[in-house]
Amino acid sequence: MKAQDVRERAFAMPLENPSYPPGPYRFVDREYLIITYRTDPAILRAMVPEPLEIIEPVVKYEFIRMPNSTGFGDYTESGQVVPVRFQGVEGGYVHAMYLDVDPPIAGGRELWGFPKKLANPSLRVEHDVLVGTLDFGPVRVATGTMGYKHTRLPDEKIRHALGEPGFLLKIIPHVDGSPRLCQLVRYHLSDIMVKGGWTGPAALELQPHALAPVASLPVLEVLSATHLIADITLDLGEVVHDYLA
Repeated sequence: MKAQDVRERAFAMPLENPSYPPGPYRFVDREYLIITYRTDPAILRAMVPEPLEIIEPVVKYEFIRMPNSTGFGDYTESGQVVPVRFQGVEGGYVHAMYLDVDPPIAGGRELWGFPKKLANPSLRVEHDVLVGTLDFGPVRVATGTMGYKHTRLPDEKIRHALGEPGFLLKIIPHVDGSPRLCQLVRYHLSDIMVKGGWTGPAALELQPHALAPVASLPVLEVLSATHLIADITLDLGEVVHDYLA
């Protein structure tokens, strides 16, 4: 294989059969359980990188089902997003994500810088309760529950929330182990089609774990919960800050 062939064909690893195809990446019937809670402000400040600004000591814990995802298949993820402000615009900093399938883990980390690790999350309906769980190996580290479809939310409110930018800390090491890329990346969701949104009573429990430390941002008070279903396109990102420059 000639060097020019490598340059023309190289998209992702492995060269001959990448773990995921090129985008765009469309998600159909993407379902969220988002539980918003108040946490310790000092701990939160130590975890959110500058130049992002913390709006208030709040975390959104998410359980997400993705049954129909272009190039990534059928999978579930769970993790934490922190409401932040960047250059006067509000958005969400993705602090941690845990998934059960390889292609979206590889694609999420390599393309955007999503902080994804392999685990076993789930989101399901148990009679009259929406239940989200996260297991890391045999250990349960997160449990979220919400009354099923108690109060309908306006579609426009859901569309506005999904339309806010997301922020990621993308880190790619050099072959000697030093950081080759260390960037703040911004991304958006587009072509948003809201299929329903609800709120209701909710509870969230996080358990300490050495390698899935979601409980490091402790739950002091559950503030609200949202259950929503939408079709969205995950757009590619842009670098908005280079920590190595």
